[in-house]
Amino acid sequence: MTRGPHDIDALRARLDSTRGRQYWRSLESLAETAEFKEFLHREFPQNASEWLDPVGRRSFLKLMGASLALAGVSACTRQPTEAIVPYVRQPEELVPGKPLFYATAMPMSGAGMGLLVESHEGRPTKIEGNPDHPSSRGATDVFAQAAILGLYDPDRSQTLTNLGEIRPFGTFAGAARSILASQRPSQGVGIRILTETIASPTLAAQLRGLLAQYPRAKWVQWEPVGRHNGREGSRLAFGEYADAQYAIEKATVVLSLDADFLCAGAAGLKHARGFASRRRVEGDRTQANRLYAVESTPTSTGSRADHRLPLRPSEVEGFARALAAQLGVSAGAMPMVPDAAAQWIAPLVKDLQAHRGQSVVIAGEGQPPVVHALAHAMNDALGNVGATVVYTQTAEAQPMNQLSGLQELVGEMYAGTVEFLLILGGNPVYTAPADLNFAVAMQRVPVRAHLSLYEDETSALCQWHVPEAHFLEAWSDVRGDEGTVTIIQPLIAPLYGGKSAHEVIAAIADRERSGYELVREYWSRETGLSTQPPAPAPAPVAPTAGRGLAPANASQPAPAGNAARAVAGGQAAPAPQAVAAAPVPLVSPFDREWRKWLHDGLVPNTAFAPRTLLVAGNVAAAPVAGGLPASGRATGLEVVFRPDPGVYDGRFANNAWLQELPKALTKLTWDNAALVSPATAARLALVSGDLVELRQGGRTVRIPVWLAPGQAPDTLTLHLGYGRTRAGRAGNGTGFNVNPLRTTAALDILTGVELVKTGETYQLASTQDHWSLEGRNLVRVATAAQFAEDPQFARKMELQPINGLTMYGDFKNDGYAWGMTIDQNVCTGCNACVVACQAENNVPVVGKTQVLNGREMHWLRIDRYYTGDLENPDTYHQPMPCQQCENAPCEVVCPVNATVHSDEGLNDMVYNRCVGTRYCSNNCPYKVRRFNFLLYQDWNTPSLWLQRNPDVTVRSRGVMEKCTYCVQRINHARVAAKLDDRPIRDGEVVTACQSACPTEAIVFGNINDPNSRVARLKASSLNYSLLAELNSRPRTTYMAIVRNPNTDLEPAAASAAEEGA
Repeated sequence: MTRGPHDIDALRARLDSTRGRQYWRSLESLAETAEFKEFLHREFPQNASEWLDPVGRRSFLKLMGASLALAGVSACTRQPTEAIVPYVRQPEELVPGKPLFYATAMPMSGAGMGLLVESHEGRPTKIEGNPDHPSSRGATDVFAQAAILGLYDPDRSQTLTNLGEIRPFGTFAGAARSILASQRPSQGVGIRILTETIASPTLAAQLRGLLAQYPRAKWVQWEPVGRHNGREGSRLAFGEYADAQYAIEKATVVLSLDADFLCAGAAGLKHARGFASRRRVEGDRTQANRLYAVESTPTSTGSRADHRLPLRPSEVEGFARALAAQLGVSAGAMPMVPDAAAQWIAPLVKDLQAHRGQSVVIAGEGQPPVVHALAHAMNDALGNVGATVVYTQTAEAQPMNQLSGLQELVGEMYAGTVEFLLILGGNPVYTAPADLNFAVAMQRVPVRAHLSLYEDETSALCQWHVPEAHFLEAWSDVRGDEGTVTIIQPLIAPLYGGKSAHEVIAAIADRERSGYELVREYWSRETGLSTQPPAPAPAPVAPTAGRGLAPANASQPAPAGNAARAVAGGQAAPAPQAVAAAPVPLVSPFDREWRKWLHDGLVPNTAFAPRTLLVAGNVAAAPVAGGLPASGRATGLEVVFRPDPGVYDGRFANNAWLQELPKALTKLTWDNAALVSPATAARLALVSGDLVELRQGGRTVRIPVWLAPGQAPDTLTLHLGYGRTRAGRAGNGTGFNVNPLRTTAALDILTGVELVKTGETYQLASTQDHWSLEGRNLVRVATAAQFAEDPQFARKMELQPINGLTMYGDFKNDGYAWGMTIDQNVCTGCNACVVACQAENNVPVVGKTQVLNGREMHWLRIDRYYTGDLENPDTYHQPMPCQQCENAPCEVVCPVNATVHSDEGLNDMVYNRCVGTRYCSNNCPYKVRRFNFLLYQDWNTPSLWLQRNPDVTVRSRGVMEKCTYCVQRINHARVAAKLDDRPIRDGEVVTACQSACPTEAIVFGNINDPNSRVARLKASSLNYSLLAELNSRPRTTYMAIVRNPNTDLEPAAASAAEEGA
C-alpha cells in the first residue's frame, strides 16, 4: 500500500473527538487515507474490483461461466508422483497412519526447550512442547515450530569441503589431528575453539578434556544475542555469575524494565504460562496480577501491560535508579527522568511495597548490567527473594564474559598467535561487533575450520567447512534454563551427512565416535550406573499398554528404540495392566534409566538447587551506562538493537515460514525496518517506507523507516538478522544488515545517531491492513472496577440479529458439536499458533510480492488493534481462525457445494470439488478464507515432501482453503475412542494452535457437553461472538478483556459499555 505523510495533530484531534474507545490497526486506517480505502475496496487484490467496470464485469461473467461449466469435472488436479515402498519387517511399535511422539529438546542461546516431536513412518513432521518439561510446560515458540522446516531445508550444507573441494570426514579429522599433534610440544598455544553458548554437559566435558590435553589452548564463546548484560549484572550484584528464576505465577505485581519476558529468552514459555495463570477468565479475579512495563520499543509483554511507559533506552537506567532509591536501595548517581516517568514513581513504589514478597522486578537483556544489579537489589529489598525470585547456578556450562573473550581472540588473531581456529556453530563473520573486523582478523589464521548448518558468511572464509547435523538428527544433551537436563535424541538419520559438535571434537581429539556413544558414556560416568546387564532372573510381572505404547507418565522404562510418548491424536496410551510377562532381554541398570530418560524427556534430579546470595552494598556504584552524564540526556537519536521476532540473530534467515510470519506489533514480513514513533516521524518529515541513512562514528546503515505507535520518542529500533548474503534462497537479500552500527561499546543501545533522508523509498510488505473488519466492536475491554460494576458489559456491546431470521433450518447436532474460545486476556500475539497451524496443515508460503498483493495463505492470523494515544496506545491481539459459523454465509453461495456443513458443525472444505469461484471468500464477513492464486506448494524439492503432514491434503492452484479446526486430529481421537468403545473425552482433541499456545489462550472441545471446559467458558458473561448481528452464529467466540490498572495512575473511567459504544 502506498503511504503518504500523516497529519499527526489531525489524527490526535480525531481520537479526542471520538465518543468512547476507537480501535484501529494502522495509522492509514485511522486516517482513512485514499490508499487504505482503495485497498479495503479491493478485498481480492488484483482484478477483483473489475465487477463495477462494464468491460471487466463482462470478462468476469465469462470466467464464471467457464467455472460453472467445469463444476462437474472434479478431482482434475494433477497428482504428484508417488512410490509405494512396503515394510518387509515392520517395526513392532509402528502402525501405518498412526504417528509416534518422541521426547527431545531444542538447544538455543545457552538453554534447551523440552519438546515432543511427531513422527510419521520415520520422518518428523510436527513439533509440540513437552508438558513434563519445566521450561516449556507443553508449549512452544515460533522457533521450535519452524525448526521442522529447517530440518528439511534443501539449502542446508550437504558436503564437507576443503578449499571448495569435496572431502570425506576422515580426511578432515586426520588433518585436524595432525595440527593438534604439532601443537603438543607447545601445549596447544596456537589452538582456539570458538563456540556459541554451550549448555550441553557432554560437550562441555569434551571441550574441557581437550583443553586438559592442551592447557594453553583456549575455548571462547560468542552469542550475538546472549545474556551479556544479565551475566555481568549478577556479578555486579553478587560477585559471581548466577541466574534468576522468576515464579511469575506467584507475583501479584510485576515490573518489567525493558524486558520482553513473556516472549523472549529461555524462560519465556514458563513466564507466559505463569503470567496467564493469574490473568485468565476462569481464575479468581480478585487474585489478578498487575503488570507495569517500562520500555523503549513496543513488545508483546508491553501489549499485555496494565500500565506502559515508553522511555528512551538511556532513560530506563535513570528510572531504575530513582525507583530503587525510593525502595531504600543505594542507587548511586541519579540521571534526570522525564516528567511522565517521575509521576510513575510514587504510585509504583506504593504498589510494590503493598505486595512485599508477592512482587517481582525484571530487567531486560538490552539494559546495561547496572540495571540488572538494581533489579536484584530491589527484589531483595521487597522481600521477593525466596518467594517470587530464586537464584541458581547458570545453565551455561562455562559462564564467561563473552565479549571480552571475543575481543581477546581477535587481538590474538591479528597478532598471528592463533594457528588453528575451530568454529563450532554460529556465524561470527556476520554477527561479531563491527569494530572488531572479525573477518579480517580471522583470515590471518593459517588453518580455519567451521561446523555449520549452512555454508554461510563464516564458512566462505574458512578452508574447511563441515556440514552440521540438525538437532533432530543428532544425539546430544542440554540443560533447561533451571538446570533440568534433557537427552536430545535424533528423529531421523542425517539427511546430508552432517556431524554434531560431539563427533567433531571426538574425531580431532582421539578417534571418530558417534554422538550416541559419547552422550551415554558421559551420563554413565556421571550417574555411576553400570552398563553391564544383571544375571538372568525369573520373568517378572510387567505392564502392557494394550494397543498403545507406554504412557507418558509410566513408571516403567520406555520400550526399546526410543519410546513414543503418546499414541495418535496426541493422547497418552491407556493405563498399563498387570499381566504375566514373557521373558524379556536383560538390561543394565544404566540402560533402564536411560530408556526412562528418553521416554520422559528429562533426567530426574538435575534441576539446580536454589542458592543463597547476598546483594553487594555498592550495587549501584557503577557509572551511568553509555557514557551519559549523571544529569541530562543523550543528544541525537538513540538506537535499540533487538533480535528479530522471526529470524532472530540471522540463524533462521532461510526459514521461509519465519520470513513470512507477520511480526506481532508491526505486521511486517520479509524485511526489517527502523521503527520510529509517529511524533518523531512528523518532526523529521518521515513516512513509512522512506529510505534513510543512519550515521554514527563514521559507520552508516541504509534502512527504511516504519511508523510504530508506542515507540519511545527520538528512538529507533533496529532488528538484527537481515541483510544476509549467504543464507540460502529464502534469506539472501532480504532486509537490511544493521550489524555495521553494532560495536563492542554499543551491542544493545547506540546514542548520538544522525538520521539523513536519502529521498528514496522502499516497499515494505505489512499485513496490518489485510483482511480488515473495519471499526466495529471487535475488541471489548473493561477495567476490573468496570467489570465488577457491570459483569455483562461485553454482551451489552453486542448488536443482536433481528429475530434471528434465516432462510435455512438449524443444523441438529445431537452428538459432538465442536467449538472454540479464545481468551484475549492472555494472548501475547507471540505467533506460535500461526506457525503451528502452518506446520500442521501444510500451509505454503507465497513470497513478498504476493504478500504485497494481499495473498498470504495463513489459515490463522492475529489481528492487532490499537486504542488511545498515538504515542502510547493500548494494544490488543485477536487471533482469527475460521469462525465455523452455524449459519455460514460461505456455504450458501458455493455453486459446486465445495464448502459444506458437517454433522458435528464443522464448516468443511471439499478440495476436489472447488473450482475457484471465490464466492465463499467474498461472502465471509470474517475474511478467513485463502485462495491459491498460484501454485504455491513446492512439488519439485524432494526433501520438502518429507515434511508434509500425511493427514492433511496438499492443495494446488485454484483451490480455496481455510482453518478446519484440525479435523484430522478430531478423526484420530474418534478412531481411538471407537476402538475403546467410549466417547471422546474432554480435552482429548487438541488443535495445533491450542497445543502450541504458551498462555493456553485457546480452548477447544465439545460444546454439547455442559461439563466441558469450552462449554463452561462459553457460559461466562465475558464470552462474546464477533459480528453477532449478522446471525452467522460462529462456533469460535472470544473472552472480553479485563484490565487491572492502578487507580492512582489511571482514574476511573465511564462504564465499559459506554466506552465501547
